[in-house]
Amino acid sequence: MFGNTMWTGHWLWMLVFAIVVVIPAWRICQRTGYPGWVGLLILIPFVNLAFLYFIAFADWPREKDQGKPD
Repeated sequence: MFGNTMWTGHWLWMLVFAIVVVIPAWRICQRTGYPGWVGLLILIPFVNLAFLYFIAFADWPREKDQGKPD
């Protein structure tokens, strides 16, 4: 009785969650100087953790362009 409704609700919930997570990741990548599509990596399990560490500790292309000292 509820099988199809729950299945549709599950995918709808996952779509909303993906939008809520991907949009900020996309903007963060753009602001740091990386292409926005790199923010899609946040959706892949375990890759998302590596992605966060990469963004946190990598030299950002935008900082290199502005000539900021370390």
